[in-house]
Amino acid sequence: MAAPRLVRAPAPDATLVVRRAHVLDPNAGIDAPHDVVVRDGEIAEITPPGDAAVPAGAEVVDGEGRHLFPGFVDPHVHLRTPGQEHKEDIETGTRAAAAGGYCMVVAMPNTDPVLDNAPLLNAVREEAQRDARIPVGFMPAITRGLQGAELTEMQELREAGAIGFTDDGRPVVSAGILRRAMRYQKLCGGVIALHEEDPTLSAGGVMHEGEVSARLGLAGYPSVGESTMVARDAALALDERARTHFQHLSAWQSVEALAAARAAGAPVSGAASPHHLLLTDEAVLTLDTRMKMNPPLRTERDRQAVIAGLRDGTIECIATDHAPHATFEKDAPFEEAPMGTTGLETAFAAVYTGLVRPGVLTLEVLVERLTAGARLMDLPVPTIAPGAPANLCLVDLEATWLVGESGYESRSENCCFAGRELNGRVLLTVAAGAVAYRERSFALSEVRP
Repeated sequence: MAAPRLVRAPAPDATLVVRRAHVLDPNAGIDAPHDVVVRDGEIAEITPPGDAAVPAGAEVVDGEGRHLFPGFVDPHVHLRTPGQEHKEDIETGTRAAAAGGYCMVVAMPNTDPVLDNAPLLNAVREEAQRDARIPVGFMPAITRGLQGAELTEMQELREAGAIGFTDDGRPVVSAGILRRAMRYQKLCGGVIALHEEDPTLSAGGVMHEGEVSARLGLAGYPSVGESTMVARDAALALDERARTHFQHLSAWQSVEALAAARAAGAPVSGAASPHHLLLTDEAVLTLDTRMKMNPPLRTERDRQAVIAGLRDGTIECIATDHAPHATFEKDAPFEEAPMGTTGLETAFAAVYTGLVRPGVLTLEVLVERLTAGARLMDLPVPTIAPGAPANLCLVDLEATWLVGESGYESRSENCCFAGRELNGRVLLTVAAGAVAYRERSFALSEVRP
C-alpha cells in the first residue's frame, strides 16, 4: 500500500470555539459571521454568531472583528533538509508556514544530497513525522541529481509517498527526457511541476534583462528564457495528456502561453509568487540581495500580466517559493549572492495589502488562490464544513505590522518585504486538527471546564 502523502509530528487534537468571526471560505460558499466549533480536531458545527454551545474543556476564541479562513496551502517551499539546515529545517520551515496561516506545504528536492531516491525520501518523511508543525509533503526530483539526464525511479518514489516530481531550481532542458517523464507520470500518478528556464538564454543572468539591468551594468535573464520553455512544455503536456504544473510564472509571455495551452485543452496549471505580483526590477536598483530570485523580478508589464492571470484564473494558485538563505550567504555582492527570498510568513499580508486593499483583487479570490495548491497537487482542499478536518486560520485584517521587526519564525531572514508595513496579521492557525500557531500577543478569551 502506498504511503500517506502528507506527514507531521504528533499533536493533540484541538477542541475550541471561534466566536463571531467573519467566515470566508470560497470552496464552501460561506461569507458571513458565524461561530465555528472544533471538537477533537474536526469541525463539528457552524452556527449563527454567538449561538454555538461550548463543549467541555474547549478553548473559546474571540473572533469578533476578525476573519476566519480555511488554512492556506503552499505547493512550493524549500525546507533545506537534508544538508542545508543552516538555512532552514523541517521544524523551522513548518513553524514559519504555520505563522503565515498555512496548514500544509510541499517541499522541493534541491537539497544536499538531492531528494531523488526512495531511501532518502523515507528518511526526510521520518524527520517530518518527528518535527513538522503542519502536514508536509515532498516532491522528489524528476531526474537523478537534477542533472536532466536520467529519470528517477518514479514509481518507487510514488509508492514511498511522493506528491509528484520536479527538478525545481533547474529546468528539464531535454524535451525527450521530459516526454519520457510525462509518460511514466501517467502510469504512477502525481503531478509534474516545472521550473521553466532556458539556460542558453539565462546563463550568467542575475536579474531581468531590460532597462534596469542596463543601467546597473548587470547581466540579464530575458523573459523569453522562461516563456519559450512554458510554450514547449505545454505542447508536450497536451500531446501526452500529462498533468503538468508551471511554477512561479513571472513573464507576460508565459501567462499568454499558459492561457493558450489551457484553451487548447492541455492539462496544465500555473502558480504565481507574491514577489512577482508586487515587485518589479526597479526594486533591484538598491542592489539589495533580498531582491535577487529566480525567476527574477521583471517589469511592470509582466507584473500586471501575472496579476491579470491570477485574477481571471489562468494562474490558479499563489505559491511562495519560500527560499531561505543564511545571512552570510546573502551578505555578498549582488552578482555573487544566491537567489531566493523567504515568503511563508508574509504571503497573505503582502498580497492583501498590495492588491486586495487597493481593490485589484477581491479577498475571496486571494483566499481561493491561497488554498488552490491543494487541488493542483491532488491533496484534500481545506474547507470550513462540518465533518471536515480543522484547517483554519484566524486573521485580523486591520492589524498592521512591520515585517522583520519582531524577527521571523524561519531560521532565515532574507525576506524581500523586510521593513514594509503590512495589513493583516495571522493570529491563530489550526492544521490537521491541531493548533499549530498562536500569535504571541493573542490570548484566549477563556477555557471552559
